[in-house]
Amino acid sequence: MKCRVVFLAVSVGLAVVASGVLAAQPPRDLHQVGDHWTAWDPPSSFEPGADVYTIARGDTLWDLAARFYGDPYLWPQLWERNQYIQDAHWIYPGDPLVVGFEVTPLDTLTDLQDLQDETLEEEDRDGFDRSVSAPQVLGSESDLYCSGYVAAENRRFPRQIIGSEFQFLGPTLTLARHLRRTGETLEAPTAKVGLTTGDIVYVDGGQAEGLLPGTTYMAVESGDLVDHPATGQRMGRFYRFLGRVRILSVQEDTAIAEVSSSCAPILIGGWLEPFVAQPIPLRRRTPMRGVNDPVSRSALDGAATIILGQDGVISLGQHSVVHIDRGESDDLIPGDLFTIYRLGPEGVPPMVLGELAVLAVHERSAVARILEARYTVYVGDILDPK
Repeated sequence: MKCRVVFLAVSVGLAVVASGVLAAQPPRDLHQVGDHWTAWDPPSSFEPGADVYTIARGDTLWDLAARFYGDPYLWPQLWERNQYIQDAHWIYPGDPLVVGFEVTPLDTLTDLQDLQDETLEEEDRDGFDRSVSAPQVLGSESDLYCSGYVAAENRRFPRQIIGSEFQFLGPTLTLARHLRRTGETLEAPTAKVGLTTGDIVYVDGGQAEGLLPGTTYMAVESGDLVDHPATGQRMGRFYRFLGRVRILSVQEDTAIAEVSSSCAPILIGGWLEPFVAQPIPLRRRTPMRGVNDPVSRSALDGAATIILGQDGVISLGQHSVVHIDRGESDDLIPGDLFTIYRLGPEGVPPMVLGELAVLAVHERSAVARILEARYTVYVGDILDPK
């Protein structure tokens, strides 16, 4: 039976959703506290000496944990210290955030150590399995938001980037007097081709189509067609995530937007689809399957397969991001773990190569990250649920 995994999501500023299928839409019941709007009831006073930071626009718990704790993966500690935040997907500019560490008195630590020693003794008597680790973060935001998915070959998108400010920065150049006499000119069509974080762009659709300021889209690039490495069957086309675009203001038929984050240059004419926040899954890890204890060859008939490596890489290793041929219709969820196998000659047991974790699930495919690899992993290697 496949085990379900409970996962948490990185919380973000109101204008930027960092992760969370559980709460893709922001809370609707906002109220004013002081000079700002929020969905929560932040405390008005704090313990003496508390280190309090005021949340600014664009802040995320991920970034704030990196700033104050030196490690973005410590964002759950920030959330734990600020329990008035009821949904970790959303934080609001103007709300206070206690960011300092709590120092435990030495005598308390001694008591805790004694309690831990007693607990370990009891677990030893009960045969407790210490091979199960504490919950671990299985990936990063870049693994999720700079990856992509496999979908139908001719997928249609609701929005498109139709221009940028840089198209109006280049002058009309007259190269020589004889060109002026003949009325010929050489125009610079744009001052910048590849658009990145902070650039201003123009999006088709406006008030007439119900577009609202603050809406975030994912910039998507149509990639190559994808054939299954084992069967050769056409699976669709790969669509690559290039970054996020946030609507700043809306006119009747167009909108002004900003590239809020970028993984690769975004081009005029690029496609936009609604941004859906993804959770970064947590999972208690157990040791990888032993090399002397593989599943049977018959158990791998019709097994899931690695169909694509990030950026077209086919030679993969630990921490590589890959795409597999299983998705929502296969009851896959973020946090699922798979053992990676390679089939040898008939009569030889499958070889254990490593282990990977599912990070995000799409209709026809899933994004995964290789957690461990004994040898090089290749596109076409097969997977068995752990």
